[in-house]
Parts: sequence; C-alpha cells; structure tokens
Amino acid sequence: MTRKALFPGSFDPFTAGHLNILKRALAMFDEVVVAVGINIDKKGFYSTEKKMEIIRQATAGLKGVSVIHYDNLTVDACRELGIHHIVRGVRNMIDFETERSIADANRKLAPDIDTIIIPTAQEFAHISSTAVRDIIKHHGDTSQFVPEGVELPGIGS
Repeated sequence: MTRKALFPGSFDPFTAGHLNILKRALAMFDEVVVAVGINIDKKGFYSTEKKMEIIRQATAGLKGVSVIHYDNLTVDACRELGIHHIVRGVRNMIDFETERSIADANRKLAPDIDTIIIPTAQEFAHISSTAVRDIIKHHGDTSQFVPEGVELPGIGS
C-alpha cells in the first residue's frame, strides 16, 4: 500500500524552507502531493499557475512528488485523492500554535485524516514567503531563500 500525504499551502512563493519540509516528508511517505491552495486572508503575489510552475521547477529531481491546486477544504481535497495524512511545516512556536489549531479543526471535520507537523531545519527557520516577496518587491537577491536553481520572476511576471 502506498503511503501518501498532502502538503497544502499558498506557497507564494515556494521557499527553501518548504523544500526542506517536503524532502523530510518524503522520508515518511512514498508520495507527497504538494497542493497549492488559495488563502483568502492573503493577496496573491503569483498566480496559481506560476506557483505550480515554480514548485515543479524546485522539485524536478525528486521522486514521489506531484503538484496540484485546490479550492476547497483541505480535508475534502484529501478525501478526493484518498489521502489520510496532511503535512504542515512550522518555523517557530507561533507557527506551531496556528498549525495546531488548524489540525484540531481538521480532525473534527475528518477524524480519519491526521496532520503531521514538521519543524523546519534551523537553517531555514528565518525564511518566510512574506520575506521573500518583500525582497522581490525591492529587487533584492532571493537566491539564498529559494531552492537551488529556482529564479523567481518579479512583480507582474
């Protein structure tokens, strides 16, 4: 039986920290579906198609990774795909508390779907998509914050 997990997020953009979480999830699961969702609390910087393109570029050498987009509840996306595990990454205790609350809500909605929370490696804990977007807006060098070989287009790209 193939063990699959869903790694959902807005990934706006996908960072080196996201890749670290994904690689560690691949050590636990045969397949990880990176699911690009829409966060209604955030104004998107990149289109869904561009985010998916960036993720595919970042994960090109990894086996067991697929990339999709979804626009429903995460647990409903899991059910549609026959997945029983959600992977979430955290950088600090603030992230942990937020993710724990989301995991608790998801468990109420779908008791058969578990959330696995993975702390990012320390060398990536300072990286956030928000910081990367700010660097892009100010025409800075994002190379140390995104997966090797990924070049992020600027505003309007």
